[in-house]
Amino acid sequence: MNDLGPPIAYLALEEGTPVYDREGRRVGVVAHVLGDVTADVFDGFIVHEGPLAARHLFADVDQIAEMHERGVLLSVPGDELHAPSERPDRVHGSDQIEERMRRAWDWISGRR
Repeated sequence: MNDLGPPIAYLALEEGTPVYDREGRRVGVVAHVLGDVTADVFDGFIVHEGPLAARHLFADVDQIAEMHERGVLLSVPGDELHAPSERPDRVHGSDQIEERMRRAWDWISGRR
C-alpha cells in the first residue's frame, strides 16, 4: 500500500479509488458512494472487486477507517464486506443497516 495522500471527506471520494482492508490488502475500488448530500449523510460505498471477479460489495460507514485522496482503508478484513443483495446479520437490531444495504442493491440493480 503506497502513500494514500491527505485525508478527504466522502464528498471528494472518487470512483476508482483503491480500497484496502485493515491488513493492507487491496479489496477493490470504489464503484459508487452512497449518501445524501442534502442531508449530509454518508452511508458507505460500493466496492467493485476487480476485472476478473466482477463482484460488488458494500462497505458500511462503520467499516471504513480512513478515506484519503488515493485510497480508502477499511477497519475490517475484506471478507467481512457483503454483497448488497445479502441481508446483513441483525446483530445491532438496526433498520439503518438494512436500509443502507437496500440502497446499495438498488444502485447495482439499476433501480436507483
